[in-house]
Amino acid sequence: MCLIISKIHGNMGTILRTADSINLKQILVSKGTADQYNPKVVRSTMGAIFRVKIIECEDLVKTLKELKKHKIEIYATDLKTDKSIYDVDYKKKAVVIGNEANGVSTEILNLADTKIKIPMLGKTESLNAAVATGVILYETVRQKEMKN
Repeated sequence: MCLIISKIHGNMGTILRTADSINLKQILVSKGTADQYNPKVVRSTMGAIFRVKIIECEDLVKTLKELKKHKIEIYATDLKTDKSIYDVDYKKKAVVIGNEANGVSTEILNLADTKIKIPMLGKTESLNAAVATGVILYETVRQKEMKN
């Protein structure tokens, strides 16, 4: 699985630390995402920044199109879908997580093969980006464990 972070401004350290916790070796970030080398971000990664390669995409749309050429399906988080994160297989997929204020851009949603969301049982509409990333990443772990 490939994790793509789009214009997230906070919690970058938490996202890197969570990615490292499942042994994800690299993530892609769009231009305009929080500076991963900010001292506060570096501290909050608890060393994960040295184990997870961060690739900044100058043009995320172009990068996603390139991934699709290599038969990698694009999943994008979106509140306006009925497809749950539990309904999909994450093998050979890229997952785009958007920022808390605006979510994933319309342009990227239009490129996505599948839109997914985390089911909410309470009145809360959405989670912050770092928590949502953690929930999705650990669903990929659950799926791997079930296959073993």
